[in-house]
Amino acid sequence: MSGHSKWHNIQAKKGKTDAQRGKIFTKLGRELAVAVKEGGPDPSSNTRLRYAIDKAKQSNMPSDVINRAIKKASGELNSVNFESITYEGYGVGGSAVIVECLTDNKNRTAGDVRHCFDKFGGSLGSTGCVNYLFKSKGIIIIEKKDGLDFDSVFMQAVDAGADDIVEEDEVFTIFTKSEDLLKVKSNLENSGLNSVSSDIELVPDLYIELDEDKFETFQKMIEKLEDLDDVQQVYHNVK
Repeated sequence: MSGHSKWHNIQAKKGKTDAQRGKIFTKLGRELAVAVKEGGPDPSSNTRLRYAIDKAKQSNMPSDVINRAIKKASGELNSVNFESITYEGYGVGGSAVIVECLTDNKNRTAGDVRHCFDKFGGSLGSTGCVNYLFKSKGIIIIEKKDGLDFDSVFMQAVDAGADDIVEEDEVFTIFTKSEDLLKVKSNLENSGLNSVSSDIELVPDLYIELDEDKFETFQKMIEKLEDLDDVQQVYHNVK
């Protein structure tokens, strides 16, 4: 996903209705729960939980809701067990799509995801069919404001340990190694650069372009996938 499309998604989330925000919070709660189950309730020793908490805060999830999700997953409250499952497939025009899910019912999730692919001219593939086209990277979005220019942000990003930086219309997109995301973000904050978003994502090695009709169909498929309760993230290689 390019920085521009990610910035568009961030802006779109700000305009969500209360019901839509509730759905986002439900997905974030699942992510917190799985992180706790895998590494315990202490974020100082659980990197995945630190990522999940940071992501929840970026979406303006209230602290008490975050803490309640952590307590629920750690056994202090009754909880439902979720497991991670990833689907890979193809959209129209040979586009590559990866769908990351957290579910308590794999049969239901598989059926829902397959239906979305089939409905919009795509096809669900086998594990590994498109994963090799993507690399896991940390992505930090810095909004252009306060007179920030590329040279100054570039130098601060390099000093903070980043791998690359791309300037776009409204943002600077900083790329890091996945394991370095929190460290680089902290270093940037210490130098006065605050991010509007930071996350670990699957980034395609190359993007493809679709004609207008296929792009519209593809967008509808992505929107339907993202709207599924069990779907956490959708990655693709469409420009």
